[in-house]
Amino acid sequence: DGAGQAAKICNNMILGISMIGVAEAFVLAEKLGLSHQALFDVASTSSGQCWSLTTYCPVPGPVPASPANRDYKPGFAAALMLKDLKLSQEAAQGAGAVTPLGAEATQLYALFNAQGHAGIDFSGIINFLRGNKR
Repeated sequence: DGAGQAAKICNNMILGISMIGVAEAFVLAEKLGLSHQALFDVASTSSGQCWSLTTYCPVPGPVPASPANRDYKPGFAAALMLKDLKLSQEAAQGAGAVTPLGAEATQLYALFNAQGHAGIDFSGIINFLRGNKR
């Protein structure tokens, strides 16, 4: 079904972009001396609230069921996120849509996958954003 596929591609583009945003915020919070829990408590109850934060938090602790608490064993592997982001960019190009954040997310997940992380959860991109090679 074309509408279903279009919705999936668009939804997963949002997910890829939002996970990177949430992960970047946690990396910045770490550098600023703010605890993971403190950022979670504020952002999860204010305008930063989103699924990537409240259900799939990329740091261990605040959301016990998130892959971050299982050393990023995948619920949704980084390779699958990259596949869907590539599909979103192909669709955007074909439709004449401008998606600069989708394009950037695709590039970041491509680099993350190329470093050998295709099989870990897509939320593990936080380690890439920290500059860690794991």
